[in-house]
Formats: sequence, C-alpha cells, structure tokens
Amino acid sequence: MSAATGLEHVGIVGADLAALVGVFERLGFCLTPLAHHAGGRTGNRCVMLRHGEYLELLSTVNGGASATLARFLSRYAGAHMVALEIDDEAAALARLRQTWQTVPYAYTTERAIDADDPMGARARFTLITPTDPVEGRFHLIRHADRTALWQERWLHHDNNAVALVEVIFAVPEPAVTAHWFSVLAGRPVTPDPMGGFGLELPRGRLRLLSPHGAAALLGGCVGAILPRIAGLTIATSDEGAAIEALAAAHDLPCMPDRTAVLIDAGGVVLRFPTRPFERTRR
Repeated sequence: MSAATGLEHVGIVGADLAALVGVFERLGFCLTPLAHHAGGRTGNRCVMLRHGEYLELLSTVNGGASATLARFLSRYAGAHMVALEIDDEAAALARLRQTWQTVPYAYTTERAIDADDPMGARARFTLITPTDPVEGRFHLIRHADRTALWQERWLHHDNNAVALVEVIFAVPEPAVTAHWFSVLAGRPVTPDPMGGFGLELPRGRLRLLSPHGAAALLGGCVGAILPRIAGLTIATSDEGAAIEALAAAHDLPCMPDRTAVLIDAGGVVLRFPTRPFERTRR
C-alpha cells in the first residue's frame, strides 16, 4: 500500500532539552532515555503512546550544532516535524513520482535507543523526506521493528495519555497546504468545520486550518509566526481528569475550554479532550 496509514510522530524542538523535558515530565509524561543522533550533536527523548504514536522532544546536546534545528528555532520553539507511517516505501516513492518533479529517495537509518547503552537495542527505520516546505519537516516512515521503542515500561503515563489523535496546523492558505499534504499522504482532504481542511488517516488526522480556525480550537493560543504546527490533540483514558489535576498541582496554566484541557507545552498547545476515547487499540 502506498498511502500513509497513520500519524507516527511529531517532533518538538527546544533550545534546552532538559528544560523541555521538565515541562513534559511535570505534565505526567514518562519519557524514554536520552538518545543521540547526527553524530551526537543532537539528542532526543520521546513520549511513547500506547496506540502507536509518539512525541519526540529534540534539541542540540553536548555543545553540538544543527543548522536544521537552528533554522526551526529562528522561527519559533515548538513543533516543527511530523512523520506519517507507511507500509511500503517503494510503493510510496512510485506514487510520489507521478505528481512531484523532484522526488526524494528512501533511506534507512538507525540509532541506539539509550545513549548510555550504545550496544543495546536500536531503533531502525526507513524514511522518505521531501524538501522542507515552510510549514516544517515532514517524513513518511516505516519502522523495521516497532518493539524497540514501544516498550511497555514507557507506555504508562501519570496523565493517562494513550494516543496522538490529530495535528493542528495554522496556515495562511489552507488549500495550498492541504494539497501538499494530500500528495504526500496519498489521501484526499475534506472541508473542516473550523475553517480549512482535514486529512483523515486510518489512525489519526491532520487539520490544516486558517489562523482564525486554529485559534478558536486552541483557546486563542496560536502564535504570531505562521505557518506553524500550532496544536496536538492527545487522547487520555480518563477524559482529561489526571492532566487537569497535574497542571493545577504544578501551576501550569490551562486555557479555558469546555471540550478539552488546553496547555501550552514548549511552544505547542496540547489539547486533551474531555470526552471518551474509543479508538480500537492497534
């Protein structure tokens, strides 16, 4: 199958990885150990979610430098990357070549999942990465072995998070962005009631909204620099009860909303719906 099968991960970039991790830990997320990539110049820690997605917290480490991360941070700190899962990279490349004149190649990379155990378990995946549009960096990805990262010890979160449901974009021209993502994912877009377009995947969706529509969904917190990945909807098993209590305990301000708990975390709004989550477990 050449079309994307689901949301896979979102990359959140900060200038200080320890500070970014601290925000997410106070919100009740369990994180993976520090892992290195780019020759040790950058590092990440990840929030693995039971239904098959994850959040990647990413920064330079050990005095290293990254032109890509510096470019992202020159615009804003927050979410800059989205990966969509695929089953067959060759089929996806063949499909993209029918539309795009410049088509990326597929490449395989791997890394140790724990910087303190370089000979231990490794994450190995194949990526297709188009030239970056202004909205950020976007991949199609296939994991060689999902069990390396989705370990049971990292799937239990004090805030009861279980799934990344949607990625919310604020873009000046939703139709243009929607067309680009429709080609990348190999799936159609449909009008979104908030003003823009939605791209439904078998697991999760993208919402490509006008700034006004995104602001209405995210408590008015969108940011001045556009386009951007403005928000992430994260489902919990308790309709947002634990995350609301944790935010109050750590004095992390929540934005008023009747349908979700909204919290700005590292430059992206996390949206925890206060309704039951019904997706069948992957």
